[in-house]
Amino acid sequence: MTLTVRKNGSLFPTLVNEFFERDRLLPDLLDLESTLLNRWSTDFRVPSANIIENTKDFKIELAAPGLEKKDFKIEVDNDYLTISAEKEEEKKEEKEDFRRREFSYNSFSRSFLLPDNTLSDKIDAKYEDGILRLSIPKKEVTVTKTKKEITVA
Repeated sequence: MTLTVRKNGSLFPTLVNEFFERDRLLPDLLDLESTLLNRWSTDFRVPSANIIENTKDFKIELAAPGLEKKDFKIEVDNDYLTISAEKEEEKKEEKEDFRRREFSYNSFSRSFLLPDNTLSDKIDAKYEDGILRLSIPKKEVTVTKTKKEITVA
């Protein structure tokens, strides 16, 4: 499984807020990486996935609440199944003495290597109650046993 994460939108306000916090102007340089990861780890979200193998198919369940069907893009390229989503929101408020405009952009991308025994052209996807469900059928495997006569020497 290959995992790619990308999210934009909330990093800049965090940087500005932390710049003006007196105690955090000069973090310990030896612990800089873990400090940054701990502060911003909540801003980078990758949907959790369940992968289930049955005799007839594989199922992938991806927890992605707050999205709509139109936000998803699902592709198969060179045996990689890539599920991605983008969501943009914009809020505008205009009154007599002020105008306010807020916007955000969130996205993720998650890729899975498909086994050789899958039918990638028959993948079915449904999004309901915040969960994206994919069904990936398996190829039927026919085992042919040949009869072989062994002579005794």
